Amino acid sequence: MHVPDGFIDAPVSAAAGLVAAGAVALSLKGARRELGGAAGSSVAGSGGERTAPLAGLVAAFVFAVQMLNFPVAAGTSGHLLGGALAAILVGPFTGVLCVSVVLLMQGVLFADGGLTALGVNITDMAVVTTVVAYVVFRGLVKVLPRGRRSVTAASFVAALLSVPAAAVAFTLIYTVGGTTDVSLTKVATAMIGVHILIGVGEAAITALTVGAVIAVRPDLVYGARGLTRPLKLRVGGELVDASAATAPTPFAVPARSHRKVWLAGIATSLVLAGVVSFYASGNPDGLEKVAHDKGIDKKTEDHATADSPLADYGVKDITDARLSGGLAGVIGVGVTVVAGSAVFWALRRRRAGEASAVAVPEADGLPGAAGVTGAGEAGGAGGRAASGEV
Repeated sequence: MHVPDGFIDAPVSAAAGLVAAGAVALSLKGARRELGGAAGSSVAGSGGERTAPLAGLVAAFVFAVQMLNFPVAAGTSGHLLGGALAAILVGPFTGVLCVSVVLLMQGVLFADGGLTALGVNITDMAVVTTVVAYVVFRGLVKVLPRGRRSVTAASFVAALLSVPAAAVAFTLIYTVGGTTDVSLTKVATAMIGVHILIGVGEAAITALTVGAVIAVRPDLVYGARGLTRPLKLRVGGELVDASAATAPTPFAVPARSHRKVWLAGIATSLVLAGVVSFYASGNPDGLEKVAHDKGIDKKTEDHATADSPLADYGVKDITDARLSGGLAGVIGVGVTVVAGSAVFWALRRRRAGEASAVAVPEADGLPGAAGVTGAGEAGGAGGRAASGEV
């Protein structure tokens, strides 16, 4: 559903860009909480250490799976949008950022989705899908029996509904800023109809992925938090949650390594993008098909990076189609995971810094606030902070 340049006029594209920028800014703030754990928590990684390693991986996986167009009707294909999957695995705010990173990489490096339409694409494919999917998902999880199967079932329904929701959003944007005179009824009927079919594929991919992760590491699934029985430790003769144990005590439990999951995810993404993508459907996706059939694409403009070495998911000057497409896919996965991980780790570190400034550990009788504040200011304000005067 990547909207190219020329589908939407300049004023509406600019307005969508502002909406997208605002959504990304809000998501950066929200993702700091999702990636950094609770401010002031004395337990390192109280949520953040489970989410941050997975976030860059999710972005790379979404990029890889979006290369796998699957047939949905005669002459039409579809591909994963990824908003539902990202929101459920790493949280709604982080999910918006994951899909936004993918769309940015696709637009800049692979000439997929117009650069002037980047705001439209982020608003439609990152924001709308993530918000709709997560609202539906949370609503279902609250009414369904608590358990892993309920999370998987809710993931299926949420993903299924997120795709036609994106089709409706595009139709509304086109109604306001479309550059061709096409009946709204025709556009809406065609877009929603084909994207309901694409939604079935999206739902299957999302449910299978969430189910696979939750089967081996339920602690890494953001949407499953609170649904599993917490680990209990006996402290002073009483059973307490393991998360309540402070780090300095001998009862602290080492965090489980994410390396195996991360490596398995990267390997899967590389195989999908580098090998399996060669067998993807070559038919136009839902938006391309509707645009061609209804005449929406009459004023499509050439992409600004059409001459990119990786344009159209192929490496320039490599004539072998299998090798060219596979290498482009591998490069795309690598660039996306690096870009995504850099963003998410930076957010996590910033949140961790804020949390350490708020936390006031009492070990050895030394208040943490004094150590943080007083380090930069000998005496003066540092001393007042330690004594509670600031």
